[in-house]
Amino acid sequence: MPPLPPRLRLFPNLSLGGGLHPGRLLPCASLSPRLRRPPHPCPTLRRPIRRFLSRAMASTAAGDEAGTSGEAAVRPRRALEELEWDQTFVRELPADPRSDNIPRQVLHACYTKVSPTAPIDSPKLVAWSPAVADLLDLDHKEFERPEFPEFFSGATPLAGSVPYAQCYGGHQFGSWAGQLGDGRAITLGEVLNSRGERWELQLKGAGKTPYSRFADGLAVLRSSIREFLCSEAMHGLGIPTTRALCLVETGKSVVRDMFYDGNSKEEPGAIVCRVAPSFLRFGSFQIHATRGKEDLKIVRQLADYTIHHHYPHLENIKKSEGLSFEAAIGDSPAIDLTSNKYAAWAVEVAERTAYLIARWQGVGFTHGVLNTDNMSVLGLTIDYGPFGFLDAFDPGFTPNTTDLPGKRYCFANQPDVGLWNIAQFTGPLSSAGLISKDEANYVMERYGTKFMDEYQSIMTKKLGLPKYNKQLIGKLLNNLAVDKVDYTNFFRILSNVKADPGIPESELLVPIKAALLDIGQERKEAWISWVQTYIEELVASGVSDEERKATMNSVNPKYILRNYLCQTAIDAADLGDYEEVRRLLKVMERPYDEQPGMEKYARLPPAWAYRPGVCMLSCSS
Repeated sequence: MPPLPPRLRLFPNLSLGGGLHPGRLLPCASLSPRLRRPPHPCPTLRRPIRRFLSRAMASTAAGDEAGTSGEAAVRPRRALEELEWDQTFVRELPADPRSDNIPRQVLHACYTKVSPTAPIDSPKLVAWSPAVADLLDLDHKEFERPEFPEFFSGATPLAGSVPYAQCYGGHQFGSWAGQLGDGRAITLGEVLNSRGERWELQLKGAGKTPYSRFADGLAVLRSSIREFLCSEAMHGLGIPTTRALCLVETGKSVVRDMFYDGNSKEEPGAIVCRVAPSFLRFGSFQIHATRGKEDLKIVRQLADYTIHHHYPHLENIKKSEGLSFEAAIGDSPAIDLTSNKYAAWAVEVAERTAYLIARWQGVGFTHGVLNTDNMSVLGLTIDYGPFGFLDAFDPGFTPNTTDLPGKRYCFANQPDVGLWNIAQFTGPLSSAGLISKDEANYVMERYGTKFMDEYQSIMTKKLGLPKYNKQLIGKLLNNLAVDKVDYTNFFRILSNVKADPGIPESELLVPIKAALLDIGQERKEAWISWVQTYIEELVASGVSDEERKATMNSVNPKYILRNYLCQTAIDAADLGDYEEVRRLLKVMERPYDEQPGMEKYARLPPAWAYRPGVCMLSCSS
């Protein structure tokens, strides 16, 4: 098979011990010669696509930030019974004629109506997010209602909700897995807020659905705390993500074998309410393209639905938008994205995905399970399973024990896997006749270009430089890997380096010495050499130390949701103490602020944090 695009290989010398090989990622037919080195498209194309992306993301960000702005105070405060439901997914897309939860193949349908069935016994509210409540115009007093946990455990139906589980498929670890679907998540429906924004509410761990296969459809408190906290922590970092409204402990136990080693045990059950404009995934389109010509019309129907409700700016694009571009090779015809909304949409999905993964790389986030059923068509981080943030910098880090044999989804491979997944996403669109082969190739080219643009921009900002310096950044990443330096703490204290070429060599490492632990003389010399070059760049930039420090601290977080912090909160919650979950939520809402008194949450992991079950988890944990 052809190699991955060279531009996406951020760590070309990385050896993963016989795991992921570049040639294994992309199918033979998916790479054109021009994709291997994606050219920058003409300026008239890049501006509108970027504008569309910025416009859509700005709209989402505006809604997301409403809860922290002064405007939130004048917005309506609704009771649960006053939420405005609008069930477009159920109303406009084909349904399963059955509504039972017996596991089975669901054909010719996008969803199955099914009600929550998780066993409940005196459920308790563990935590809730005021910011997400504000997205829904939900009165904060509603969380004090004694019956609130009953509503969000699924025990008592919410008036106006129409629960359903979505049908989708996916590639898991590079192999087609067939029908997957919402095996333990049940969507309650779509809520419209006072700004006209649409938010789906979904209960994860709510019980069996037709897509549960051999599982019980339930979730444990351990994994639910992780999902709840990381959803909000990623939002605090400014990274597109699904959100979490609340977390409820069910009062019933769930049996789990965390490491699949035959040692099952009972754990507290829990349900997290996830919130997003949509939970549509790449796999939502893939499943129908595999079921014959009759279901290809569902691919078109689903694409029309997605564009209409989530990419409306693409429905009436015009020539004036300047979206045309000339094909770069041979006698290929010119492609005009203004004449095909599906191609323009696929380009934007690719760009949102590239933007998302570049942001992950910037903060050291590793998703752990980048299967195509875990890829959002809105470019959101979705499905928080065995995720992990980098502690000691290791490009080959994977937080997923299931991924250990090949490290397909390790930190360094995420950009390439994103491209492979985009190739799988364009497949159903091509099969349904929505986009041509040339358009599919262009979609992947745009992914490569967008990713490198965003990644270079992020890394440049993290160093406080005015322009990208490939050699300087490459040497830095190599040094970080060799000495296993903490990724987050290093970049945070890097802003302490002064743009002063007169600093004595013996003092050059003083500003960053807290991050350089147990390094010998040879490695000190390597770091001194790098810092000298870095200071030269800082001097040439002409930016004051104070201004640069403020800028760097706005992109280099002090606080990230390290796995050991999650585990500390989990251990307390297992004993009935939810306060650490709530404290962590507050800290992670403002990860770029100093937050005096919270410094312990920025500490390096203790020795116990490296045991299995803390630093690494399985897919289903």
